[in-house]
Amino acid sequence: MKWYQVKEQAAGIKRLMLTYYIHKFFGRKAVEFITFFVTFFAFIFAPEVRGYSKKYLAVAGVKPNLINQFQHFLSYAGILIDNMETFINKFNPYNITFADEKTKEEFFNIVIQKKGGFFISSHLGNVHVLRSFLRTEYNKYNVRVNIFLSENQCKIFNEFIKRIMIPQEDAATYPVEQINISTPIEIKEKLDKGELVFIAGDRVSESGSTIFETKFLGKTVEFPLGTFKFAKLMDCPTFFIVLVKNKAGKYVVYLEKAPDNTKDVQAAYVNFLENLTRRYPLQFYHFYDIFKDDKTGEK
Repeated sequence: MKWYQVKEQAAGIKRLMLTYYIHKFFGRKAVEFITFFVTFFAFIFAPEVRGYSKKYLAVAGVKPNLINQFQHFLSYAGILIDNMETFINKFNPYNITFADEKTKEEFFNIVIQKKGGFFISSHLGNVHVLRSFLRTEYNKYNVRVNIFLSENQCKIFNEFIKRIMIPQEDAATYPVEQINISTPIEIKEKLDKGELVFIAGDRVSESGSTIFETKFLGKTVEFPLGTFKFAKLMDCPTFFIVLVKNKAGKYVVYLEKAPDNTKDVQAAYVNFLENLTRRYPLQFYHFYDIFKDDKTGEK
């Protein structure tokens, strides 16, 4: 089963709006309390998705018991709260730090030099909260970001975000399902103005675009070749980026400059993502059958 064939597990739009108002009047702690129980019931009544989590954890080297599986679900629920806070300007940007000073300096230079930056992200951790950091630390540089997102798979949550978000001129979103021949031209113009672009490199497209097979965590997976061809067309600095939570609950930015050769970029990205996935296995959010050559796990 592909990721886009998995039914969205989000609550209805009315319940999501209720969550927003609870956050507005009672704060994050109240939302976290409710989310724990919502996640618990989602965990109980989603055996197929729970089976995919079990299979992934076993491959990632984590004992796939019910506690670890539930922590996997709960970790994902936590980033949804963080995303909500990001879109309503309530996420604390000082909960974001860098892996080291070299990484921070490199990212800082991308912004202030206005040369544009193409960032290949993933579904490890949560890159979206980076917007909160950019608004505060780099707002004097008028940073604009362009984000490619799946529109079809997350219709309920996307509709929720549209209703609650505070209008921002610092970001534009592009549905990956609607990429066409004019999209690279538009994105190239934005990069030439010094804007930043973020697109995931670890999920194949529903449109059936070209893929490449690779070994990931010792198993065969499919990744989208289009993302890496897109990056090559842009002819600008390309980076791999991941934001994951450390034990203190802060997001840590990991950044790596991509090689110039397209095939080398693919291999380097897989290596970058695999190394960090092994370090933060419960923050890898692919709740579907990502592995092609391993049939273990509950269904």
